Amino acid sequence: MVDLDTREWLLTNGLGSFASGTVSDVRTRTYHGWLFAATNSPSGRTLLFSHLEASLELPKQVIALGTNFWGSGQIDPTGYELLRHFEINPAPKWVWGQDDWQLTRQLVMPHDWGEGEEEGQGGQGRRINTNAQCSMPNAQSQLCHRLLIQYRYEGRDEAILRLRVLISDRDFHNQQKATPQLQFSQLLGQRQVCFQGINSGEFGTPWHLRWTQGSYQPDGFWYWNYHLPEETRRGLSDREDLYSPGYLTVTLVPGEVVTLEAKVGFPDLLQSSLTDDCFGEVVEAEQERLSLIFRWNEKGTGDWGLGTKDLVNLKNYFPSNQYPVPSTQYPIWQQLLKASDQFVVLRSNREPTFIAGYHWFNDRGRDTLIALPGIALLTERFDLAKALIQSLGRYCRHGLIPNMFPSLESEPVYNSIDTALWWIESLGLYLELTQDWLFLAEQYSVVQQIYKAFIGGTRYNIQVDSTDGLVGWDARGVALTWMDAIVDTQPVTPRCGKPVEVNALWYSALCWASRWAEILSEQEFVVETSRFAKQARRYSQQAQQVKESLQQFWNSQLGYLYDTIEPDDRRNSQIRPNAVIALSLAHCAFSIQQGRQILQVATECLLTPYGLRTLDPGDREFVGKYTGHLQQRDRSYHQGTVWCWLIGPFIRAWKRFYGTEPLPFEWEPLLEHFVADGCLGSISEIFDGDEPHTPRGAIAQAWSVAEVLRHLRN
Repeated sequence: MVDLDTREWLLTNGLGSFASGTVSDVRTRTYHGWLFAATNSPSGRTLLFSHLEASLELPKQVIALGTNFWGSGQIDPTGYELLRHFEINPAPKWVWGQDDWQLTRQLVMPHDWGEGEEEGQGGQGRRINTNAQCSMPNAQSQLCHRLLIQYRYEGRDEAILRLRVLISDRDFHNQQKATPQLQFSQLLGQRQVCFQGINSGEFGTPWHLRWTQGSYQPDGFWYWNYHLPEETRRGLSDREDLYSPGYLTVTLVPGEVVTLEAKVGFPDLLQSSLTDDCFGEVVEAEQERLSLIFRWNEKGTGDWGLGTKDLVNLKNYFPSNQYPVPSTQYPIWQQLLKASDQFVVLRSNREPTFIAGYHWFNDRGRDTLIALPGIALLTERFDLAKALIQSLGRYCRHGLIPNMFPSLESEPVYNSIDTALWWIESLGLYLELTQDWLFLAEQYSVVQQIYKAFIGGTRYNIQVDSTDGLVGWDARGVALTWMDAIVDTQPVTPRCGKPVEVNALWYSALCWASRWAEILSEQEFVVETSRFAKQARRYSQQAQQVKESLQQFWNSQLGYLYDTIEPDDRRNSQIRPNAVIALSLAHCAFSIQQGRQILQVATECLLTPYGLRTLDPGDREFVGKYTGHLQQRDRSYHQGTVWCWLIGPFIRAWKRFYGTEPLPFEWEPLLEHFVADGCLGSISEIFDGDEPHTPRGAIAQAWSVAEVLRHLRN
């Protein structure tokens, strides 16, 4: 069996565009390519530029450096055999070579939110706040999607580098097929060429490629039948055709470089010249941007590593025969901060949001709110947190906040009972840190809208039960909690009725509302303060009722919480992590004795080195591996699969109920995954419930990174 390193890398640009591939440089997914451009940030992601197929001509040999899987089963060429080194920081770098030559390639995708400076700080059109808060573009800044590539040659002799351009014009979920209806135009200029797909008479997204030296030869033809083995494993279409419009020939003497830039849009006559120095300048600008956001320069990079007790020797994670050896120049904490920034994006209307995960997720309300404390509050990016809360609050309709945002042209999808309650929880955490009572006054109407809708009833028969004060819902064919997989129009885990974590969120929301009404009743800028005092008393009384009613979830036989009280009042006694979520919120209704019993059961049945299982392995419905075609995977999504983000609620609950007692969780396996497995420098969405807990799902997930970041140093 061929030993290819198919671990992955990821670059993002803060607008939804990304580049991704593997260490061995072979494409294994539909989502591998060098420029997936978010044509309607952060959605509309389109593969424009797949890659450059490189070959090096020396006096006595021609060396093909690419690696491709083909539908025939062949691997050709086999450039991976010449790969000597790979590293991920500060930019992905590959080094191919033999005794008498070496070729290095680096890629970087800048965060371009326009050009020029604003308020005398920073560049790229961003208002850099040195208090570590989020930097936002001005309304006139131009959002730019581009990628820079640089090759450096070292050797005894002069060499000819040939770079064949492979392009596409397809949605990022679908493979491209060569058809008579699909054609590509190209317009050659001085050291640049502009491309545009034309499909059945419809013009695609224009983009252009430029370079610092070399001669471009147009010769357009198709490469057919690339094989994408990761899609085979996922039971999806696994064949792709790519078009090559031509190739670039560059003669290089030892020590010489060539730099290329791929950029969305037609060439701009006023754009600055491309030089070989541009690549290093962009890398340096990216490092400076991150250092300003996260204040790396205040304490020095050494102080951003873990403490002595928790320090991980990264070199232990890399066998000596593997090339990606991490540098102590980039401690884990600094890498986690960088990873968290990959999910922060702007919509085309300049509102910030989070991409839920790469490669295939868009922004999601619930995911954004759960990730917000780790990505925005822990890092003191308070204006980012505020903007996210404000933006999501504007979408509140009928007391619900949407979970799905297909695009700005499409209506958001309000398919969630808990997102509005997570919004209140996130607002509370933000206010506790900032004491921003003016913002509370601004957002208080949204809190009231959510409260009134839940009390009076809203979509999906969501309504508070007047007899016990608990929130329930009853709608067939939908899944409104975070366990939202649906197969053949039927939810896998329907959870109709009164879910435990939803009611824990409802209790916490009432506690927050009572506190906020009391605070507003004391503010000088508020009129009719007596009205807020009355509301505070009402919310407090209802919170007390809900606290008492939450005891209906207590399963004394198991020492755990029922997962759901169903519409017919039956109790679902499956051991799921939702009980742990219920213990982890800002306000908790359960006693110390109950909390400790719940955590002991969760530790025995659900805890793994990578997060919590979604179902007890002893349950007859448990599925230990997340594999197979789409329906098989969806059926196992919440039936035992490990979710990394759940380690955050577990740690918060443990600290609440066990104080300083040792946490029954070791960070090393998860940190090893972060630095050396899956997507290097990020954390996967899910893992198999069975050992060895293989990473699955999205290769980089926002709430996974956020919850690790939130708790690693505490």
